[in-house]
Amino acid sequence: MSLDKYTLEKVLSVHRWTDNLFSFTMTRPAHFKFTAGQFARIGLKVADDLVVRAYSVVSSPFDETLEFFSIVVPDGAFTSNLQHLKVDDELYLEKIPYGFLTLARYQQPLPKDLWLLATGTGLAPFISMLQDFETWQKYQQIYLVYSVRSAAELAYIDRIQEIVENFAEGHQGFKMLPIITRDPQAELHDRLPILIENGQLEQAAGTAFNPESTHIMLCGNPQMVDDTKEALKARGLNMNRRGEGNIAVENYW
Repeated sequence: MSLDKYTLEKVLSVHRWTDNLFSFTMTRPAHFKFTAGQFARIGLKVADDLVVRAYSVVSSPFDETLEFFSIVVPDGAFTSNLQHLKVDDELYLEKIPYGFLTLARYQQPLPKDLWLLATGTGLAPFISMLQDFETWQKYQQIYLVYSVRSAAELAYIDRIQEIVENFAEGHQGFKMLPIITRDPQAELHDRLPILIENGQLEQAAGTAFNPESTHIMLCGNPQMVDDTKEALKARGLNMNRRGEGNIAVENYW
């Protein structure tokens, strides 16, 4: 594999949320421009081979550094090594970003209410979007739905509150809806498709999906994305194609 399309960047910080979830920041080269919602391809050397994986960017497009959110995959060729990251370690960064999970893809319907549905590390692109003033200017209502297995896995909660305080001045339409699937005492504890099918998600949000005004983005494990798409389509919402439609997903698995 040619290394010409990569730059070598330095790890600046590592934060461990749980035994299998961690975040890290790294230097950002001046040429690396991205849109909120896009992903980067990051590489590390494993036994003289360069192993590369896609990671949605957590950072704002205007930040001077790059931040990423990762899960440890047992025996994974990449994350089983990445989990041992330390400050000053070096990682390879492909010079261009990828992905179409961006607000620019929506042409019709016109923006009014935005639903960001994430499981696990699929939260990353949505944190980036919430750190872009354009998101708050475009949408009257924003619902961040974050599904995890346990309360300990609700990463970035304090950071999200800080973002809302810094970016949402005068905006009264933000609501975060955590889902904790292994806690039967949690207000929302079923899988996302079930909560859509039985109407509990909309009830918790205090509003209903509307094919004429709703934009919905999905990011997370592939099974969740597939099942949730079907549940949403059953509610009259359509996949976004050529700029038209309600539902957008990221496909880098």
